[in-house]
Amino acid sequence: MADMPRIHSQNPPLAPAHSQLTRNSDPATPHPNSRDEPSAGMDDAPKSNAVSAAKASNRKIQELRSSATQCRRRSPRLVENAGGDTTAEQINSAKLNGFTQKSPPSKKRKSGKKVSFFIGDPIPEDEARRRWPWRYEGTKGLQNNRESSKHEVANDDDEELVLNIKCHYSQAEILKTVFDLGDCAYVKGPKGGSNYIGKILEFFETTDGEEYFRVQWFFRAEDTVIKDDGRSHDKKRLFYSTLMNDNLLDCIVSKVKVVQIAPNVNFKEKSIPPCDFYFDMKYSVDYSTFSVIITDDNADDSSLTSLTSPPMMSAKKKDMSCKTGRKCTADGASSNDVCEPELALLDMYSGCGGMSTGLCLGTKACGVDLVTRWAVDIDKAACESLKLNHPETQIRNESAEDLLDLLKEWDCMCKRYGSHEGKELRPRIIGETDEVKRSKMDHKNSDEYEVEKLVDICYGDPTEMGKRGLKFKVRWVGYGPSDDTWEPIESLRKCQDRIRDFILKGMKAKILPRPGDVAVICGGPPCQGISGYNRFRNVDSPLDDERNRQIVIFMDIIDFLRPKFVLMENVIDILRFANGCLGRYAMSRLVRMQYQARLGIMAAGCYGLPQFRLRVFLWGAQTHEVLPQFPLPTHDVVIQYGFPSEFERNVVAYDEGQSRNLEKIIVLSDALSDLPPVANDEKRDKTSYRKAPETEFQNYIRAAKLDMMGSSSCETSMGKNPVLYDHLPYPLSDDDYMRVCKIPKRKGANFRDLPGIIIGSDNRVRRAKQPDLMPSGKPWVPDYAINFRDGKSTKPFGRLWWDETVPTVFCFPDPHMRAVLHPEQDRLLTLRECARLQGFHDYYKFCGKLKERYSQVGNAVAVSVGRALGYSLGMAVQKLSGGDEHLMTLPPNFSHSTTTQLQSLLIKSEQ
Repeated sequence: MADMPRIHSQNPPLAPAHSQLTRNSDPATPHPNSRDEPSAGMDDAPKSNAVSAAKASNRKIQELRSSATQCRRRSPRLVENAGGDTTAEQINSAKLNGFTQKSPPSKKRKSGKKVSFFIGDPIPEDEARRRWPWRYEGTKGLQNNRESSKHEVANDDDEELVLNIKCHYSQAEILKTVFDLGDCAYVKGPKGGSNYIGKILEFFETTDGEEYFRVQWFFRAEDTVIKDDGRSHDKKRLFYSTLMNDNLLDCIVSKVKVVQIAPNVNFKEKSIPPCDFYFDMKYSVDYSTFSVIITDDNADDSSLTSLTSPPMMSAKKKDMSCKTGRKCTADGASSNDVCEPELALLDMYSGCGGMSTGLCLGTKACGVDLVTRWAVDIDKAACESLKLNHPETQIRNESAEDLLDLLKEWDCMCKRYGSHEGKELRPRIIGETDEVKRSKMDHKNSDEYEVEKLVDICYGDPTEMGKRGLKFKVRWVGYGPSDDTWEPIESLRKCQDRIRDFILKGMKAKILPRPGDVAVICGGPPCQGISGYNRFRNVDSPLDDERNRQIVIFMDIIDFLRPKFVLMENVIDILRFANGCLGRYAMSRLVRMQYQARLGIMAAGCYGLPQFRLRVFLWGAQTHEVLPQFPLPTHDVVIQYGFPSEFERNVVAYDEGQSRNLEKIIVLSDALSDLPPVANDEKRDKTSYRKAPETEFQNYIRAAKLDMMGSSSCETSMGKNPVLYDHLPYPLSDDDYMRVCKIPKRKGANFRDLPGIIIGSDNRVRRAKQPDLMPSGKPWVPDYAINFRDGKSTKPFGRLWWDETVPTVFCFPDPHMRAVLHPEQDRLLTLRECARLQGFHDYYKFCGKLKERYSQVGNAVAVSVGRALGYSLGMAVQKLSGGDEHLMTLPPNFSHSTTTQLQSLLIKSEQ
């Protein structure tokens, strides 16, 4: 492999250059009513195996991945044209294409007195061979160490690791300053840029008389995936890495004091001891991971043990278990405290509940009880759907901004009135109940309104009077619920007892979360400002666009509530638009709040669904928790468009050559063949199945809610959903229905099969000279279909087929711009068919107008993906995963096994 030259710290080569891509990576073109985005050029997109090809365009850097090299930084002393005009991206691109940019270091010494040299006697040869055996064993030693990561030797390529060793030293003098092994130093950076910072691991002299040192590098925030947003971080904060290489001794500039501190969510700057820099986390380019530093009891001299530091999380946590009912600590010990019976989840931008439903099902499968305690969404119909399926959840139909302001006010009021909780509450409430009764009787003879009780609280402008603020919903004496009104808190100053009662009851019922109440926050903040349909996107400052403000609010809520775990989801454009500014911001905010973070790109088809649906997921975890991993795919899948080139190493997939046991891809027939036929004008919201399940997927998707929630009984109730809900299509217009009836029932059929058009040799559709009109007088093929993508598309009025998958389930099945026709029936896909493609079980029902219900399904996180992520979350909660591994393997048959089945297998495996 060619040498990796030094990189500019402002722009490290985190991923292969654009020239290495083998897939279509054109910008996306989302539906105007959807947060989803289809790929541009989908008609011509290449198709290949996702699990093996997800990293295929990255083949030339597989050795970098496997050896944890991540990215290279070398002092310009070792690089030709240091400080020249060549950019880091150009250097990296050339390196990845097999060109060697590095030239041998000059052997000439400047005239005058030598300013850098080793001092003292060499380290005895037998000791040196024991401490650094690979240096003295030549090529054989290097090869052996490529198979072992103990000494991190394989971080360098063959020509980079210096092997012609004469002897090692323990000290060196540079510019009259003595350096010892284990000291930290500034190392020459790029011309005009900042010097690098690293820890000295070795001093050695070669048989050619050259003097070298080996350095283990630290990252500044701006050197990581965060990039420009790193300027908002503490300038003294560094991130530890396992990246190391050899440099000439005179690259050392000066000594610097770097200390290690314990990671802490409640971090305060005054707790840092005197130093030039400090570090508390490790950074890995793979999956852009910021994590606590895992100590290894068998670490060698190149570890962190020579730096004064508090104890870090131990790698022993892999052996922990909470299945005994005892709480496990970070160091592997167990206490007598019983594990919490359930973990509370707040679902932000919840929609109809796809992500939270999946997470709860996934954690339940590995023995953790995660409960959606609160949910928030601005869509009323979506909130009704969530309430219908999760009646135990406190659901708020309001904006995230209003919720954040309400949470702050609620916390203040709880602190103010909390001292009245307990014994005083019951007698006073009983007394007031008698008083209310008397008031109701007296009210008949009075023209005044009296407050009976407060029934709800919000922050905003529910009456649309133009003034936001803290409001209470008031139940008036002598009136019923239909007469309740929203009143500002200022008008209730004489009702302090009523306010106190409401606050105390609310605290007991946990109607709103307070800091420390939430274990998990999940959500997909909408970023409408990055939509491909928006011609006025703010590329220079996306966060200044109000339509992208939700990602800031989401992080503000996390900052206020401080949950143990965070999961954010978004469309792939969050990493494409404006150089991934919004995605980098989200990572930056989590890390700045002292959270661990890990970012992955997942395809829904990899987890047992017949749709591709590429999405970005960002994990966050407090530093005393295990950072959840990403679940490896369970199914084969077809790639139809590419990933952002810089984030290829965030794609959740098997590496090339890695052993795998994948199930075959799920296609439309697997998911839909058992559903009864319905007409274009079907009006019934519920019907019967008529056929038994025909595939493993259908058995799973028709499972009863009891089986998915984990029945306490060994008996299951598979397939006992007697009624099929929401199996009706959005009705086509009369003209469109006539067009659809003329589309042949065969694979690949589309608007090109309609009369009145010709297809040229260039594959463009043109209108025939002799018009062919419908009974309405309109052409069979509308202008929009002919003009769509310059007449080359095959998507308008496209008929799906049984052996295919869909790219993405959208918010509306628009036949004018995509293939959404049923394979054998003259209609669009029904709402239930779309819900199945998203992984919603047949027992899950939806509320609202039909178009609103389609939108809820299309906007949801695929339940099957959420379930896979939930399983990895459950493993992290129990501290059964972790270490430095970014990925985990799901149990066999996970994607299409019910919770009851998985729990049964778990019990059998423990017996």
